[in-house]
Amino acid sequence: MTPLRGAELVQKPLQLYRYLLRCCKELPTENIQQHYRHAIRQSFRVHADEDSPERIQQIIKRAIEDADWVMKK
Repeated sequence: MTPLRGAELVQKPLQLYRYLLRCCKELPTENIQQHYRHAIRQSFRVHADEDSPERIQQIIKRAIEDADWVMKK
């Protein structure tokens, strides 16, 4: 599976959240989709209090790389 287009446009946490949930819809089974949706929500809650723009960009970059890896798996 190829990653969804639009990853290069993700600049804000909410955009990342929506992008990752769209990626989940492309996964093969409902169980896998539920697992990754849960993980995305958990991570979003954990990092909700991040203030540093550099750290936010770092998290966004890493999340997109991880999503690409999962989609190619």
